[in-house]
Amino acid sequence: MALSTTQSIWRSGGGDQTRTAYCGSGVMAAQFYIADASVATATNVKVSSTSGAPNLILPAGAVVLSVEINDAGTGSVDLGTRNYVSGSVTGAAIANNLSVAAVGSVTAGLTRTAISALSYVTVTIDTSGAGTVGGYITYFVADPTLGQQSA
Repeated sequence: MALSTTQSIWRSGGGDQTRTAYCGSGVMAAQFYIADASVATATNVKVSSTSGAPNLILPAGAVVLSVEINDAGTGSVDLGTRNYVSGSVTGAAIANNLSVAAVGSVTAGLTRTAISALSYVTVTIDTSGAGTVGGYITYFVADPTLGQQSA
């Protein structure tokens, strides 16, 4: 959630000492790595190619804005979620038919809907995906109190 000192800093930095202005939400970037873009079932995405790297987990309320690819594979994939608690998978919760065939910023195919719960990011082949894929997922978490924090 976006209840933090950081928002107070943004407000103060903007000259609003009265906390009247809506400060918005910061955009964040999460590094990701897909070891094999040809997986047939939802597999958790890692945060790097390092052996034993942790799974990428996004917070509840995260809205993905773009996928920045700096290590391209081939084809396209679906980026989904696996609920951190229940384990239930939503196959294309983040992106449907996301091209991973070229380095660059990808926005086409993103759902742009908030993830409902703390979730692992998953990958499933869509059309002839193959190879490793890496880069960054940019996202924000909408402020549930609409800028009206108590501190």
